[in-house]
Amino acid sequence: MNRATFLALLILLALACGGLTGCNVVKPWERGTLADYTMRSDRDPLFVAAREHVYYSREATSGGRGVGGGGCGCN
Repeated sequence: MNRATFLALLILLALACGGLTGCNVVKPWERGTLADYTMRSDRDPLFVAAREHVYYSREATSGGRGVGGGGCGCN
């Protein structure tokens, strides 16, 4: 394969990858749906508490959410 063919294939591959991306423009009337309360990841306090419990148990830390220190007892 010569250099020109390789360059042409490389450009074609780059354009194909660019065309396969999931970019989309959100219309103003669609933003209300995306800003809805049900789209929030922290809408269920029980799930958030369970997720934080698992995280802090696995990481051996206490507190979190802006509190310094770790699980070693050195605050």
